[in-house]
Amino acid sequence: MSPVVNLATSIGPSLRLRPVLSSGIVKPDSVTEACVRRTGSPFKPLSARPASEYRVHMIDPASEPVTTLHRLIGASPIAAERTRFCVWAPTMKQVCVELVDSPRRIVMDRLDSGYHLVEIDGVSAGDLYQYIPMGMDRNHGSARPDPASRFQPDGVHGPSMVIRQDYPWNDQGWNPVGRDELVIYELHLGTFTDEGTFLGAITRLDELVELGVTAIEFMPVADAAGRWNWGYDGVHLFAPNRNYGTPDELRQLIDAAHAKGLSVFLDVVYNHLGPEGNYLGEFGPYLSERHHTVWGAAPNFDDAVHGPELRRFFIANAIHWLDAYHFDGLRLDAIHCMQDESDRHVVAELSQSVREWAAQSGRRVMLIAESNVYDPEMLTPLQEGGMGFDAEWCDDFLHSVFAVAATGEHLCHRPYQSAVDLEQTLRFGYVYEGTLRR
Repeated sequence: MSPVVNLATSIGPSLRLRPVLSSGIVKPDSVTEACVRRTGSPFKPLSARPASEYRVHMIDPASEPVTTLHRLIGASPIAAERTRFCVWAPTMKQVCVELVDSPRRIVMDRLDSGYHLVEIDGVSAGDLYQYIPMGMDRNHGSARPDPASRFQPDGVHGPSMVIRQDYPWNDQGWNPVGRDELVIYELHLGTFTDEGTFLGAITRLDELVELGVTAIEFMPVADAAGRWNWGYDGVHLFAPNRNYGTPDELRQLIDAAHAKGLSVFLDVVYNHLGPEGNYLGEFGPYLSERHHTVWGAAPNFDDAVHGPELRRFFIANAIHWLDAYHFDGLRLDAIHCMQDESDRHVVAELSQSVREWAAQSGRRVMLIAESNVYDPEMLTPLQEGGMGFDAEWCDDFLHSVFAVAATGEHLCHRPYQSAVDLEQTLRFGYVYEGTLRR
């Protein structure tokens, strides 16, 4: 039997002693072994963990401002050959990082806030990884993509990819189009060109300028299952859909649009997650047991214990798109379906956080709410108790037109009259009125 020595590994303010064989191989304890002994796979021992190779990032993301949280969660290259991994999994006893092209499976350090973190040498942009979560009952799950994955090259079920964030932008000094000058062209990137890609869309920007368009709005690009998707089944909220191209190719498209004087908006979906490839619930209470939608699972915004940090996850996603991709604004899909019974609705918290980030970064961004009714609170300033949005995308016009074009058919539960409702919508902007609370 080989003699055993101790290796001290720093985890926050304390030290953990991990038994190490003199041969330099970590001796697995019952918890560690579960991370490396996966069902149906042969046992592969972990490499030794010298302090220089695996070091936890000492900042607790839960204590960081939400305006910078997006830079901490997920996989972040922090040096040429060093990457930090961070995942919020508050109900998991342990999470392992599995490096797809390496035999290494590294146990992350768990913080009391529910975040799991580790920094690993020898990992850089382009490397594939996945997580193996283990519940408090010590039952370990299957390898899963990162909840904050930046790219899914093999689809929603495959491993995540480490992505570099230092794109060489050329839009310094860009001044977004003002609200009153907006002429928005909504497009689906998969159908806008024959190629159906980010780079393909660049070839048609001149046509939009000639048409008189001043801004383009992308239908949701968060990665979803399948080759074709209209965007509203997204499950990887931080990852651009791999069918359209890479993250840097999306940046290239936005950079090109700004060069031609076009603002760029993104449609984001925070009222539900798609039905396939949604693994968030395997990492913790991301999904609500109280609220449901007809499209998929609803986020757990108002959970008494975990709701506050879950809200920060979604707000961090909104800021991520604005910061990492230079979008000029967001259009929040079906905002009336963002179910939240907290004292302060998550929509107000998101709006305030985006405003704070914009002020800190010196950026001018817009928030547009899609609502199925006119909501006067949506356009009321935050300081006056409203939601502080810049504009509202009211569905009454769509339904009123449909009532004229297809008399007797209805797209929603509210009736629309072909004789009068279209005229009222054109005159006053809406037919029905309501708020997020009623």
